[in-house]
Amino acid sequence: MKRHALGLAAIAAWLVVLPATAAIEKVQVTGGEVAGRVENGVAAFKGIPFAAPPVGELRWKPPQPVVPWSGTRNAQDYAPGCMQDPGFARMMGALSGLSEDCLYLNVWTPAKRADEKLPVMVWIYGGAFAGGQTSIPVYDGTKLAQLGVVLVSVAYRVGPFGFLAHPELSRESGQGSGNYGLQDQIAGLRWVRDNIARFGGDPKNVTIFGESAGAISVSMLAASPAAKGLFHRAISESGGSFAPPRLANEGGQNVPTLAVAEKTGEQFLAKLGVRDIRAARALTADQIQNALPQGLATLFWPVLDGHVLPGDQYELYQAGRFNDTPILIGTNSDEGALFARPGVTAESFKAEVQAGYGEYAERILAVYPHKTDAEAAVGSKDLFRDSAFAWHTWAWARLQSQKGRHPAYVYFFDHRTPQSPNGATHAAEIPYVFRNLGIAMGRTRADARPEDVAMSDLLSRYWVNFARTGDPNGEGLPKWPEFKASAQQVMFFDASPSARPVPNLTQLQVLEAYYAWRREQLKAKGTR
Repeated sequence: MKRHALGLAAIAAWLVVLPATAAIEKVQVTGGEVAGRVENGVAAFKGIPFAAPPVGELRWKPPQPVVPWSGTRNAQDYAPGCMQDPGFARMMGALSGLSEDCLYLNVWTPAKRADEKLPVMVWIYGGAFAGGQTSIPVYDGTKLAQLGVVLVSVAYRVGPFGFLAHPELSRESGQGSGNYGLQDQIAGLRWVRDNIARFGGDPKNVTIFGESAGAISVSMLAASPAAKGLFHRAISESGGSFAPPRLANEGGQNVPTLAVAEKTGEQFLAKLGVRDIRAARALTADQIQNALPQGLATLFWPVLDGHVLPGDQYELYQAGRFNDTPILIGTNSDEGALFARPGVTAESFKAEVQAGYGEYAERILAVYPHKTDAEAAVGSKDLFRDSAFAWHTWAWARLQSQKGRHPAYVYFFDHRTPQSPNGATHAAEIPYVFRNLGIAMGRTRADARPEDVAMSDLLSRYWVNFARTGDPNGEGLPKWPEFKASAQQVMFFDASPSARPVPNLTQLQVLEAYYAWRREQLKAKGTR
């Protein structure tokens, strides 16, 4: 089918998905009754609390039970986002303010009755674990819900509020520290399990999906005993966490051991000018946030605490210790462009690789061209794409295929536009998945072209099919084969969507050998 004809068909499809007016407008949930708003055949409930405000003595503690309310709570507006750099929130076009009191979620449902048992999709936002909000306009769930799913978006603490580890906090909990943001996500999933049936959703058919840090979160939940049984399918858009633990500044490794994270926490408290956690809890949220550099400061990250994250995820999968569900995972063709630093030269790229990749640096440099400054600029962004996103996706797919009972489906998003002629940048797929083509991440898009509408129709239908059955395939869609370690096929989303071999395989294989070498080093040192 020609591209233009496909686009017209997709536009026609969009015009017939609007259901009759939803009838679920008030719902009794944990804590009390909430009242939403019905628009375009979908009932939206915003700002529903799923935990107590994590303030005062509850700062740096797992989420606590929600505080009940009397009467009917108005659930028509987003709650404040979690504390972060306000400049990032503004850049992303978020529609709400910021507060430490931020543990709220949103529900969009097309159901007309509570007994419809529609598939549930739970969105986890990205933002480098330092930012992100549910109120970013491109995350509006109306149009995706119109395809017949109940969509939920869950807030979680970020930055030092969500991921500060400290020896005092580890002693206080008896189970390590530093993963409060992940525990928020798990609390949100427990809320979904207990409440979503009243919105017409099926608590036994829950798909978690996220992008970037949200996709990494999905990966971590897939390996967390604390999340067992809370979801039944997983979609990861540009994420994964399969590298060895970070001890220093190793290339391509982000998740610190508890000891490393606790040291970072001690240094942060010293910067705050306080001696202990009690004094730190007495500070205002603004005092803590203002101690960070502006932007997405990635000083704080999920931690191998031995409880929420029990260990190296690659090794957990090898041992069969993970939450085995169908997975749909992938990356974008030009992910690294968003993170590219200006002024990269052949010499600076070589020095950076040598500093981060140790004895493996020359093998890394051999597959990322850098003879000229222009080559090095491309090599630098491609190495970031592969070490941060693509290798994790490839490793995850192979491990699921080899160790799991459920299938893996892998994609490569390479939809090009006049704004991104060199490939799809990081987060570029999100408006297509949510069918919100009039919105981009923090800016207004140009009018959608027919091929954009067609791509959005394709992605959203695959995603919803997967949420329904664990298989993205459906009538009228190009065949998406299951990924197998012995038959590694990836669905390319470009001008001619089809299944093809894994892209950039030579580079991924070198990174696979690099990470194996890092693990052998850890074993030799007795450090796990």
